[in-house]
Amino acid sequence: MAQNTGNNQRRPSGQNPRKPNMPIKTPAWLSIFYILLFGGLIYMMFSSGNTASPVKKEWIEVRDQIIPEGYVDKIVYVRNERKGEIHLTTSGMDHYKNQFSGRIPKAGPHFYFLVTENFDAEAELEAARAALPETQRFKIVTEQKDNYWARIIDWLLFPILLIAMWLIMFRPMRNMGGGGVGGGGIFNVGKSQAKVFDKTGAEKVTFKDVAGLEEAKVEIMEIVDFLKNPKRYTSLGGKIPKGALLVGPPGTGKTLLAKAVAGEADVPFFSMSGSDFVEMFVGVGASRVRDLFRQAKEKAPCIVFIDEIDAVGRARSKNTGFTSNDERENTLNQLLTEMDGFGTNSGVIILAATNRADILDKALLRAGRFDRQIHVDLPELKERLEIFKVHLRGLKLEDGFQIDFLAKQTPGFSGADIANVCNEAALIAARNNKKAIGKQDFLDAIDRIVGGLERKSKIITPEEKNTIAHHEAGHATVSWLLPNANPLLKVTIIPRGQSLGAAWYLPEERQLTTTEQMKDEMAATIGGRVAEELVNGRISTGALSDLEKLTKQAYAMVTYFGMSDKIGNISYYDSTGQSEMSLTKPYSEKTAEVIDAEVRKLIDEAHSTATRVLTENREGFEKLASMLLEREVIFSEDLEEIFGPRKGGRNPNDLLKDEPKEAKAEEPAGNADEPAPEKND
Repeated sequence: MAQNTGNNQRRPSGQNPRKPNMPIKTPAWLSIFYILLFGGLIYMMFSSGNTASPVKKEWIEVRDQIIPEGYVDKIVYVRNERKGEIHLTTSGMDHYKNQFSGRIPKAGPHFYFLVTENFDAEAELEAARAALPETQRFKIVTEQKDNYWARIIDWLLFPILLIAMWLIMFRPMRNMGGGGVGGGGIFNVGKSQAKVFDKTGAEKVTFKDVAGLEEAKVEIMEIVDFLKNPKRYTSLGGKIPKGALLVGPPGTGKTLLAKAVAGEADVPFFSMSGSDFVEMFVGVGASRVRDLFRQAKEKAPCIVFIDEIDAVGRARSKNTGFTSNDERENTLNQLLTEMDGFGTNSGVIILAATNRADILDKALLRAGRFDRQIHVDLPELKERLEIFKVHLRGLKLEDGFQIDFLAKQTPGFSGADIANVCNEAALIAARNNKKAIGKQDFLDAIDRIVGGLERKSKIITPEEKNTIAHHEAGHATVSWLLPNANPLLKVTIIPRGQSLGAAWYLPEERQLTTTEQMKDEMAATIGGRVAEELVNGRISTGALSDLEKLTKQAYAMVTYFGMSDKIGNISYYDSTGQSEMSLTKPYSEKTAEVIDAEVRKLIDEAHSTATRVLTENREGFEKLASMLLEREVIFSEDLEEIFGPRKGGRNPNDLLKDEPKEAKAEEPAGNADEPAPEKND
């Protein structure tokens, strides 16, 4: 949504308030001053470039060489400068034209010489003229120059430059006011940089503009009700919450949700990023915090929104020798003080957003500051459908286009990812000169976002292509035949991004994962490496990303989820993040050896399972690889034709056929950026 980025000024009653985002007019006299100043500089530059300078000579050279040749028309001697200026005749200018680096000065002087105090100008010049024939004798002029304008400029130039610097550097770049935003200018460096969205703004964001986020909307509607009807709560002795923290992955719509709160409550909304508090000058962050909260109190009831608060609210380090930042900590301390200093019913509510709540300072999260945390998670199937409806409004779609399948094809996508898919599909359709956007354009857009751009021109030898085909066929075969593995959507051997081939899965949107499911997924992950071993009798580097994923998953099962018999129901996961800076492990070396052994056991088990599946279904596996070599892309229908329907697990086609639950009538907008369907390289 477009944002109103203007500043709001407080003026005495009776004056018309300046509209938001209006530029400040420069006074007429100042504009004239700038024009004259720059015009004079340009004139001086060009005029000095067009005027040639006289060439310096020594008096002896002038007396013995230039004067005897008879080309001198006049010599002007300036007494106070002890300088002689030589003016040549027309023929003399032609004669000496090679001695001038640029054009010859037409008006003269053409040469000049400097002498000492002991030089007798009248006697020396008269003697030189008397030695010439009557027809070649030059004029002698003696004068004294007093350049009053040069003296005036010398005295005035420095003060003028100081005044100009003062006007340019110290004049505020934005209008200032009691309720407005502190502008530029060096004296306003400690002022708040917050943008103010007032209730008089032309564009407002409401909950109708926010798709999905139903649970978050319900929870945050209480804040809107606090601001609209405060007496309902205060009359019973209740206290209005001081702050709410929006927590969630990047791009899930936290900022949009905060602006919707301001739009629904119909109150002023101060928006500022956490990094706006940080400045190169000491003490500026704390000063801006004070100024922000002062403005908020003046405009109460209102909302103060601090986006990416982790930039300033990071936990204060206990080890000051390594990670301390006094300026950031001073800013955080001032923020804590201001949040504590509010009266309980002042009508000012602080909203903040972050995707890294684990690193925030505990003092910031305690009750009385941020009283509640509102989790904004990735959209589920029904919510993704609503977000797609919002972003498809402005697109020209084919007749009879069904959008239900888009929500099912994009598990794990955030609102920004969905917006990116819609935009990418439009670009792909336009690139192919289509009149409308079709289903295939969206599928291509999803593939491009998940896997990267197709690189059909990449040179791959036939032997490498055969290895890649068997590798991907191994993934597809194992995942199809193991009931607990994620259902495969399609397989390709067309290079995309950094991968030479890829297998797309459509994972079920479940909240819990069992040991059997994780083991089958690990077997499907290592299926590509096992396929290479069976077909080529040797392995390649193509399984790097598979092995990385496999190893991390195995260690997570043993050390985090307690899925190991020898380690038992113990988890070494630290949800607080306090052990990130620790140089020691939370277990002994002996336990580390047991963990390594258990991880190896899980990976060997997955390897054995994949080997068994591929060996027992070798014929179908080879047929699938041949089909890949021929078509380059195969789908779940092809696997069903070769191996039959999936047993125990769900067919991806069945997942795409399931209708989503009834969506609410509201069709707001998503906002964010995140993952996509799972993929094995």
